[in-house]
Amino acid sequence: MINNYLQLDRNTLRVIAAQFFLQLINVSFLAVLLIYMTKEGYADHESAGYYSYRYLGVLLFALPVGILIRNTRLKPFLVAPGIMVPTCSLVMLYAIHAHISWLLYIGTFCWGMFFTFVQVTALPYILRNTHPSYRSEAFALSYSTWSLSGILGGSLIASLHAINPDMFTERSILTLLSCLGFLSLYFALRVTKDNGPEADVPKTFHWKQYDWHLIGRGMLPTLLIATGAGLTMQFISLFFYNVHQVDSYPFATLQAVALILVFISIIIVPSIKRNLGYRTAITTTQSLAVGALVVLATTEYYAGTSIALYIAFGAYLIRQPLMNMSNPMASELVMNYVGKKNQEIISALTSATWNGSWYISAILFKFMRMHGVPYVHILLTTAGLYLIGIFLYHKLINAYEASEQTRLSNTL
Repeated sequence: MINNYLQLDRNTLRVIAAQFFLQLINVSFLAVLLIYMTKEGYADHESAGYYSYRYLGVLLFALPVGILIRNTRLKPFLVAPGIMVPTCSLVMLYAIHAHISWLLYIGTFCWGMFFTFVQVTALPYILRNTHPSYRSEAFALSYSTWSLSGILGGSLIASLHAINPDMFTERSILTLLSCLGFLSLYFALRVTKDNGPEADVPKTFHWKQYDWHLIGRGMLPTLLIATGAGLTMQFISLFFYNVHQVDSYPFATLQAVALILVFISIIIVPSIKRNLGYRTAITTTQSLAVGALVVLATTEYYAGTSIALYIAFGAYLIRQPLMNMSNPMASELVMNYVGKKNQEIISALTSATWNGSWYISAILFKFMRMHGVPYVHILLTTAGLYLIGIFLYHKLINAYEASEQTRLSNTL
């Protein structure tokens, strides 16, 4: 298994390293930014309203970027976010501290817009430049940047605060991590292999070029899973802070431990997929993750007891690797199902779907919290959306396996 990862070429690894340093900002902000905003005087619904604009930026630009990259090289779309994402992060931190609403909206929106570039281009880069024998490993390693960066970010947040709580506040630590994000630019500039699109890719864009019935069927379970995740996971720090009184620093430690488990689970994904197939590897892990989420949600009912926090920690540590390990498998399944000519557009739509869903979910979360809906009901709503999405993945796997059998029969 490890040998396959060692076969990945340097340029693929440089692209993944560029992803890593941008994800370092993303995951660290996700861990403590909302708690920091709460300490700066922002209510839950206010924080959600501002935070949603990062996903609006992705939603508006993901599809145009996906269309644009079909007939161009991808390196410029890796260099630009290496400059702009860290810059926008620093602008956001200043605007939060100074309570400058318009600047916070602009900084957050532009953050999402430029983060779109690397989200949309990473998988097409792997498809164009990585040997087919090692694409599963490249997909897995690309997805693992989220967990690896979270391990580093969470460890730094907790360690620096322990060293000097007065010097290393949420604001100063996030400023430091934003500056580290500029290392993404270093790796993006060192990418020397950047294959263009294949010769049979049409030079002009027409809606009829794509198999929209395949794309729609492939995207529907992703839409439901993404909406559910957006309703809960981007605000999970507020759940622990408000329900279980877990401050940003211990939560960062919890997230770092969870992401170690996520990283391990994602690294073994290619072996699991090869041994068990899509059906068991995707739907079983997701179903177990839903069970853990229900356990986590219901700890709010007995939050005053001594055992509630430990059960919440345990459920979170179980849920995170189980749900996240299915993502690279699900992406590979959808890419294979829709076919080569639809892959760039599906990459863009996947990014747009995840971030658009998280934007809508942020608005829903803001509305629900404004009206006093308890966290347990929000998390259980997520569990319901997950279950529907898992059923649709099951149906999609059936359709993919049937199409593969037909293709093999026709080639004999």
